[in-house]
Amino acid sequence: MARSKSAQIAGRPFMNLAAAVFAALMASAPVAAAQEPAVVIPPPSLDEKSSASTEVAVFAGGCFWGVQGVFQHLKGVKKAVSGYAGGTAATADYETVSGGKTGHAESVEVTFDPREVTYGRLLQVFFSVAHNPTQLNYQGPDHGPQYRSALFAVTDEQKRIADAYIDQLGKSGAFPARIVTQVSPFKGFYAAEDYHQDFLTRNPTHPYIVYNDLPKIENLRTLFPDAFQANPVLVFKAKS
Repeated sequence: MARSKSAQIAGRPFMNLAAAVFAALMASAPVAAAQEPAVVIPPPSLDEKSSASTEVAVFAGGCFWGVQGVFQHLKGVKKAVSGYAGGTAATADYETVSGGKTGHAESVEVTFDPREVTYGRLLQVFFSVAHNPTQLNYQGPDHGPQYRSALFAVTDEQKRIADAYIDQLGKSGAFPARIVTQVSPFKGFYAAEDYHQDFLTRNPTHPYIVYNDLPKIENLRTLFPDAFQANPVLVFKAKS
């Protein structure tokens, strides 16, 4: 199936009976056991040295709900927006992208201060906590090229750092299988619909979030305690 994170959940209230029952069941088991554990990996040997106050990077690692949530809890990140990258503006909507034929991947555009958190550090979190880079065209329950592992390099330096880090991790043997993450040139980012933004924070008891994404937040807190911020940087913070 190209869409296991199916459309019946999109745009609807999620605090329903099924979600509540599932959350109650999950409360009796360790949340971190719900999905595959994070992988402890070294930082990149090659990283940027930037004096700029703002930089943008785009990451694709399966469903954007969890990837956005992870980066929103990382110090130095100023904004993390769920959206689509890899295709055209004409097809950048959830229903069309979910068909798997647009070239888009569910992605997160991260705006960060490289003086506080470097691109290399973002990559380390991305590969270690946010997703599994060895899964080709899927992540966990979500299948299709729109859920592929990809980095959209905004600058030549980002591409150089990403390529070098993937090579470094491959040689380190940190992962049991080959890393399949694509490094592609950045051609545009298109923000997803409002109901996808801040989804993890707004729907902490939704079954998908409980099972697939909350463990990522806990893994970030555990593996990167000095970089973790308890209060996420939300897209709609002003409105909330």
